[in-house]
Amino acid sequence: MKVGEVMTANVVTIGPEATLTEAARRMRGLDVGPLPVSDGGRLVGMLTDRDIAVRATAEGCDPETTRVSDVMTRDVVCCFEDDEVRQAARTMARYRKRRLVVVDASGRVVGIVSLGDLALRAQEDVAGEALEQISQPL
Repeated sequence: MKVGEVMTANVVTIGPEATLTEAARRMRGLDVGPLPVSDGGRLVGMLTDRDIAVRATAEGCDPETTRVSDVMTRDVVCCFEDDEVRQAARTMARYRKRRLVVVDASGRVVGIVSLGDLALRAQEDVAGEALEQISQPL
């Protein structure tokens, strides 16, 4: 089974020049914690609610003027829509991630796949194996 068959498609992204206030409002409106950051449709980073709280607020950054690009994670662990779900689960386990941004061959964001997606939609029991490894103490 391919990642594209189980992922959540039509993912909303945010641009790197948006402010943290804009990002937080989008997260609230969508009821999500992570937002892929894209520039011209291509993945350039990931912003999470934790990035806003820990990287920005704890450092005293002004959310009205601080840009997403200032606090986002640039090295995003992702997978391809045509990867096998087992490979995505191994990637999650290896990097201790509960979700991966899904990109197409040109690097455009096409979805997000989470452990929940794997547990609910994959026909293989890959989510439990990944979760076990993700949850191990460092």
